[in-house]
Amino acid sequence: MTENKTLTVNGRTATINGERNLLELIRKIGIDIPTFCYHSELSIYGACRLCLVEVEGRGIMASCSTEPEPGMVIRTDTKEIREMRKINVELLLANHKRECPSCVRSSNCALQDLGRRLGVEDIRFKQRQDFVPLDTSSASLTRDPNKCVLCGDCVRVCREVQGIGAIDFVKRGAQACVAPAFEKNLSEVECVNCGQCAAVCPTGAIIPKQNRDQVWNAIYDKSKTVVAQIAPAVRVALGEYFGMEPGVNVAGKIVNALKLMGIDYVYDTCFTADMTIFEEATEFMHRLENTGSALPLITSCCPAWVKFAEIYFPELLPNLSSCKSPQQMFGAVAKKMLPEQLGIKRKDLIVVSIMPCTAKKTEATLPRYSKNGNPDVDFVLTTTEIGRMINSMGIMFNELEPEAFDLPLGFSTGAGVIFGTTGGVMEAALRYAVEKLEGTKLKQVDFKAVRGTEKIREAKLDVAGTKVKVAVVHGLAAARELMNKITRRKAGYHFIEVMACPDGCIAGAGQPRQSNTAIRRKRGIGLYQDDKRHQLQKPQDNYLVDRCYGDILGGEPGSHEAHNKLHTRYMNRSQMFDARIPVLQADTANALPVTVTICARQPDCPGQVLLGMIAEYIKKNGWEGKVQVDATFSSREMQDGTICVTVGDQVLGRCEFRNAVNTEEELSNTIAFGQIRQAIEKGMK
Repeated sequence: MTENKTLTVNGRTATINGERNLLELIRKIGIDIPTFCYHSELSIYGACRLCLVEVEGRGIMASCSTEPEPGMVIRTDTKEIREMRKINVELLLANHKRECPSCVRSSNCALQDLGRRLGVEDIRFKQRQDFVPLDTSSASLTRDPNKCVLCGDCVRVCREVQGIGAIDFVKRGAQACVAPAFEKNLSEVECVNCGQCAAVCPTGAIIPKQNRDQVWNAIYDKSKTVVAQIAPAVRVALGEYFGMEPGVNVAGKIVNALKLMGIDYVYDTCFTADMTIFEEATEFMHRLENTGSALPLITSCCPAWVKFAEIYFPELLPNLSSCKSPQQMFGAVAKKMLPEQLGIKRKDLIVVSIMPCTAKKTEATLPRYSKNGNPDVDFVLTTTEIGRMINSMGIMFNELEPEAFDLPLGFSTGAGVIFGTTGGVMEAALRYAVEKLEGTKLKQVDFKAVRGTEKIREAKLDVAGTKVKVAVVHGLAAARELMNKITRRKAGYHFIEVMACPDGCIAGAGQPRQSNTAIRRKRGIGLYQDDKRHQLQKPQDNYLVDRCYGDILGGEPGSHEAHNKLHTRYMNRSQMFDARIPVLQADTANALPVTVTICARQPDCPGQVLLGMIAEYIKKNGWEGKVQVDATFSSREMQDGTICVTVGDQVLGRCEFRNAVNTEEELSNTIAFGQIRQAIEKGMK
């Protein structure tokens, strides 16, 4: 006899089918209970007290934190519940800075929607007056604590999905707020600019940094030529801003709209996505064929992932592809090619990127991506920013006829388009590398083994007689898990794709706010459909990229000129955010910096002994005053007693000191300590 797994909701029978809580079950039967702090992909928090239901015999309970049980009799709406919800929303509004017309979240604000839905017309509580300053320190994000309602979504997504914890709850009672550690600015902590906090924030307390005014000023400046590049994921999401279904490809409409706004030329970032594969796949083949090269090769298209690696896994920086991201490749190529073609100076060419991503804003400001102070990419706009700009001009987007991208930087293959979803970069690279390595035309261009939604997925391929193992990961918490396996030498991968955002760029923080994972899936499907609509689907078939190599990039992928313009170097940030105590003070500003990180979570960290050994070695050689030795204390997890040592900007010892015992004799016999001595000697020459 089967167990009766039913309960009653508002007089109707509902079947329990593995739902985590009453909220999920009730929504499945067509009743949208209001909630503020609930997110299906995050842990249960239960702070807003809006999802209240009445359970017969138990009273009023939060549906998000109550498991469904057979026989329950539930009411989702009573006079008492309605009044409690209304009061809760009024209290939230009283504690919230109410400047709705000028807020980026206006018309897409959960608090606004709930107020209207529950009939909140008068707020019976006095509004707070002690507003605090905005945090505008980040190039990617703006944080307005005055709009925060303490729902905790940003805290949980940063910790649970991204595995970072750059923001958290601080203080207590009426003083409680969400902020970075020690209430510092976002630019001063381990934020990687992914913006997932902004993506889940329901009230606009954290939003993408707005650059619309700077772009308008550039358009209005008649001495400037303004060009735009459009990222793959934008084309399947912008339509949502204008009421279209997710996944509808509106690339042609975007081109038309940008031309109406005054943009002179509109190009496709997919052009340099194809170019990225020319370089990255060539780099992969070189490493695969040359013994001793750093494997696995790890993709570098995602700037949030790159910064994450710079902070948490500096020992793996040699494994990162040295290729710039497609955005930065486009900027470098455009500012090399277009001024000569258009008869203008480099400084008068303004490159505007339209991206699904907030981390791209910070990436464009990095000094390594500029020439004589002039950046390769001048401004980055998110999908929602360009939507607001189109709207502000009164352009009837839905009525626009599609227009084609300008050439040559607007031509791409389907491989460039799928860069916007998890697994797309890997698949594009395989379409190139497998054909090149096997020396025959691919009969089937799809590599469906690397597609999917699992956080970590792997595939094994037989390529020209070589067993190649690849992996795809999205979400930085999952990336951390995979990178820990690599540093422990427990994973034998050859090639890895990493994207910071869940499901890839289609869920970037600059996209229209998505309420569920189904929207992300539709966007991904839209990109694969666009891939199939392209006559060319392999990046190596992009003849205009090939021509670009002949004109300005030294003739072929991997050439000296291509490496100069399309590749970059990374920065070890592993100790930038650590507490620092000087051990040996230097007398000169040009001193050689040596730092040893002691893990605060490990009582007997061998770093303490190693620190003394390094100080003694420097004194023995008479280099006191010329070498600055610091002990740094990290709150970051350092697996298996790992010690991070840097000499100058070189990372040493992080892997080799794993499981080292606390004796000077055993530490001094490690290869890593010999490398540290050599690095100090080299730095003192």
